[in-house]
Amino acid sequence: MSDYRLAEAEHKFAELIWENEPLPSSELVRLAAQALGWKKSTTYTVLRRLCERGLFQNLDGAVTSLVSRAEYDAICSERFVDDAFGGSLPRFLAAFTGRRKLRADEAEALRRMIDEWEE
Repeated sequence: MSDYRLAEAEHKFAELIWENEPLPSSELVRLAAQALGWKKSTTYTVLRRLCERGLFQNLDGAVTSLVSRAEYDAICSERFVDDAFGGSLPRFLAAFTGRRKLRADEAEALRRMIDEWEE
């Protein structure tokens, strides 16, 4: 699994891309200045780093993602369950539901997902 761990500022920057892609790099510079207070050089430095890590690409001045937001969220979720619960989804669910009960609609949604994904 690639290392897509993002610092807080990198994550905010990635959100800008995901919310606006595809977009010209010049537009990304404008958005980053507006939302993050970044200069052009900072934007291009962070973009280059995230491109090197395989999350995004900047081809001919057009910035797009190589990893979608949904894929990124899935990778982070898997890593969290692996790191915190030894990869055990039942242990994660037990910890999650140990402090609050599931609503009926949540339990039903989980049942449907299990039925769909069961090997």
